[in-house]
Amino acid sequence: MNFLKNSIKIGALLFFGITFAQQQPNYALYRYTMNAINPAYAGADGVSRLTANFRSQWVSVEDAPETQTLFYETSLNDKVGLGLSIINDDVFANQNTIFTIDFSYKLQLSETTDLFLGLKGGGSIYNFISSDLAQTAFPVDPAINTIDNGFRPIVGAGAYLVHDKYFLSFSIPSILLDERVDFNNTGLVTTVNEKTHFYLSGGYNFDLSSDWEFRPSAMVRAVSGSPVSADLTAAFRYNQRFEVAPMYRTDGGWAGTMLLNLSDWMDLGYAYEGSSREVLNNTNDGTHEILVRFTFGNKNNDDDDSEE
Repeated sequence: MNFLKNSIKIGALLFFGITFAQQQPNYALYRYTMNAINPAYAGADGVSRLTANFRSQWVSVEDAPETQTLFYETSLNDKVGLGLSIINDDVFANQNTIFTIDFSYKLQLSETTDLFLGLKGGGSIYNFISSDLAQTAFPVDPAINTIDNGFRPIVGAGAYLVHDKYFLSFSIPSILLDERVDFNNTGLVTTVNEKTHFYLSGGYNFDLSSDWEFRPSAMVRAVSGSPVSADLTAAFRYNQRFEVAPMYRTDGGWAGTMLLNLSDWMDLGYAYEGSSREVLNNTNDGTHEILVRFTFGNKNNDDDDSEE
């Protein structure tokens, strides 16, 4: 069993090393973690908010992907928002920690529609832990010692359009291209490049009754060299206190999500994610995601859309 698990880990590493696949973490609770990818969300609610998200992928597989996300946002005034984000992404022997500052500016298009424009700046610290390969049954390439670990700058941008009943979001979290790994003339050539990711999302809130809302949404991700992926979510919210939703991911994933408003200042979210791929289902216990959110202050408006 250990050999099988190690084979899966190495297979995944080789797959992502040969292709330009998705390199940034996905979130099943994406409507509540948009600050991680779109700086325009910073302070859009007119409140100060601290959010923590913990995602453990492919539970029971040793060294499977894990992501910890922490971001804080606040509005400096009616027009300007500020945010701070920390993302730690650990995938087998790859560790990447991102620190960014977000700035947003509001343009009021009408009484019910606002457009937020945002800029993201900061950097990441990438580290390849070659010692993790020694725990597998596969030989270690000496060229691994030439990997360029260290700091890499990040510049991103985004836009967020919010109405009383719907929202649209577009963002590029990291515009700068970067080459993480490049083994040339070593006998074994493996290249891992950081590619530009594009995110497009939107949603609409339908009033079903005085207590119930239907809140469908979608998140589309695109990156060069990898198929476009989309998350389709059908959320139902009761009395502004409880939300439950099924989610389908077009690249072979599904999830069930839940958000519970414990008080005016605290929300708790959970998601369980599985895969339609048999090889993954037979070797892991699914993906778990937990979100905790603390809100301070009063919103500029009564609706709840600008958080998403």
